Amino acid sequence: MLKVLIAVDGSEHAHRALEAVAQMARNAVSLQATLLCVSPEPVFYGDYTADTIQRIEEEQRQQQDGILDRARSLAEREGLNLTPPERAYGVIANEIVRVARSRLVDQIAMGTRGMGAVGSLLLGSVAQRVVHQSPVPVLLAK
Repeated sequence: MLKVLIAVDGSEHAHRALEAVAQMARNAVSLQATLLCVSPEPVFYGDYTADTIQRIEEEQRQQQDGILDRARSLAEREGLNLTPPERAYGVIANEIVRVARSRLVDQIAMGTRGMGAVGSLLLGSVAQRVVHQSPVPVLLAK
């Protein structure tokens, strides 16, 4: 069974990557997919209260929930066999590769450009860094 990690950010490019994986599954490849949404760690300058930091982190979680819910709906419509989704925080390319390694996936799928609610999540430079760091093949969709 081919295990694929699909990095999503709500962008059309990310949805195309998900659709490409679904096409592979329809072409008789036994496939299991995991959706991943990565948010950059917020950078705080100045004085922030614990409540403000907690509110920012909660808003990030809500954005990720929305992105993952939409991607899950699309994946289910496409008939993909899904594992529980992943979420991560940090340097986006590093986190995608870290999750791919920890999940022992056979391939990473992602868009080449992102414009999702989390904000420019999968920029070309991120895709390029994932390709260079990844221990497995990377499918890029534009």
